[in-house]
This record gives sequence, structure tokens and C-alpha cells, in this order.
Amino acid sequence: MYIKSKDIVSYLQPEIVTKIKNLELRAKAVVEGFMVGLHRSPYHGFSVEFSQHRPYMQGDSVRDIDWKVYAKSDKFYIKQYEEETNLICNIFLDVSNSMKFRHDAPVTKLDYAVTLASALSYIMINQKDAVALTIYSNKIHNYLSPKSNRMHLKKILLSLAGIETAGTTNTTECLSQVTEKIKKRGLTIVISDFFDDVENIAKAIKKIKLRKNEVILFHLLDPTEIDFDFDKDALFVDLETNEELSSQPYHIRKVYSESVAGFIDKLKNEMLNYGIEYNLIMTNENFEKALFSYFRKREKMF
Repeated sequence: MYIKSKDIVSYLQPEIVTKIKNLELRAKAVVEGFMVGLHRSPYHGFSVEFSQHRPYMQGDSVRDIDWKVYAKSDKFYIKQYEEETNLICNIFLDVSNSMKFRHDAPVTKLDYAVTLASALSYIMINQKDAVALTIYSNKIHNYLSPKSNRMHLKKILLSLAGIETAGTTNTTECLSQVTEKIKKRGLTIVISDFFDDVENIAKAIKKIKLRKNEVILFHLLDPTEIDFDFDKDALFVDLETNEELSSQPYHIRKVYSESVAGFIDKLKNEMLNYGIEYNLIMTNENFEKALFSYFRKREKMF
């Protein structure tokens, strides 16, 4: 598939990009669309080219000072070596049955999550960062340990391409299991609808944070899950438990909306209390918000 440069920004839109069947081409299209869009955006001073230097700190060897940079800036910077600049990122992807929901959005939550995880993996491995992938619901379905080569990217994309939803959500237990494998400082990204106990999620995330990891949460929801835009009598089925509720939507819209708003606010506030970046993403939104959040966090870490 050949992507024309003039059309590349349109590949940030989920209804367009998910028509690409080859997941690597899809990831590439999203990333290139973001890069082109960034140059047209108001994010002045933001760069996705990461410096190979860091400020000099007490205890650093003066032999590592880059004197050419000092001559230009009158500031001391240390040359960073490959093992210092490479990032280890752990991506957690929720594939519980609730992730297959779609109403008026162009894609399911799972379609959106797979595309986002693919694009992030594509970016990181092209930056020589190492990526680990955990696919989970109420148990871990697949775990790929962190590596940074192209063959590993193909393994990640192959795993993502074959995903089907299964089971209920147990983010807490699955995060806790993999946390024991996180030995070095890095970045953890969790992509889920987080239909789980918020306090338990917060405890599991806190454990990751205490291991000196930065964390980004991408909270994916279909727009209808927030606005409850149903206008006819309906039978509602819980995708994870199969419980049914027959109702007239206008009778429960107010209570439902208040409950969802409370759930979102509680999760957001719990994350902010721990210094964790929280992003609410609607599945009809383009991928720019999520990718910009990653690049901003990546830039702050170095």
C-alpha cells in the first residue's frame, strides 16, 4: 500500500486507518500522520528529536562533558551513551470482553487499542527503545519480554493482529504479576477501559511507580458509554458477565451519567495523586492526543 504524503494526516482518524489490514503499515501511517500534523500544530518548541545529552550533575566525570556544547551554550552537558538513552517500556493491553463494544464510534475499543499499541511500539523500536507487551483480561494471555530489534517489532505486531477479546477485567492482578519482572527504570503504558475496581487499580499502579517507572494511562471509552445516547427502549447486556437489563433509556440516563462521571473522576484523581499521567480517549477521536502524550512524557524523562 502506497500512502500519499498529502493524505497522511488523515491516517490519524480511526475510521480511515483501521481499513489498513497490514498492522505494520497501519502503525507507520499513524506515526507519519502524527509527525506531519505536528509541524502544522500549535505545539511550538516541542520536539520529537531527543537529545543525546543531559545536564551535568554533581558526581559526573568531567571527561564526559561535551565541550563543544559548552562552547555554544555556556552550560555543562554530559554525553549519554546507548545504555543510558535507551528506554524500556512495558505496554499493558486489556482484551477483556468489554473492549469489543462499539455503538456509533467507527471502531471498537479493541480496534483502537491495537492500533495505538502498534503505533507506540513502532515509534519506540525505531528509536532503539525496548518494548515489552502484556496482553491481559482476567489473566495474562501473552507476554513478550522487552527487546528493541525489528524482529521483536514483528512479533509484537503479529501478537496484536491475532487478538480476540476474552474474559472479564482484572487489571490489578495482571499488572501485579508483571510488575515483578520490571527490574529497571522505564515507562509503563496501560491501555484499557478500566471497568474494574478503581482503588485496586491505583494500588497496582502505585507499585509500578515505586519502582521508579513513569506511567501513562490511556482510558478508552466509546462516546456512547459517556453520553448514553439511546432514544428507544433497549435491552442492555453486560459483555463481561452477560447480565441483562431491559429499560427505557431516559429513565436511567441521569443516574447512569452521574455514575460514569463519578467513575472517571475517581480514576483520574487517584492517578493524579500518584503523579501518573491520565488520558481519557474517545474511540471516535484521532490518535494525535495519545501520541502527543507519549512524546511529551518521553521528552521529560531525558
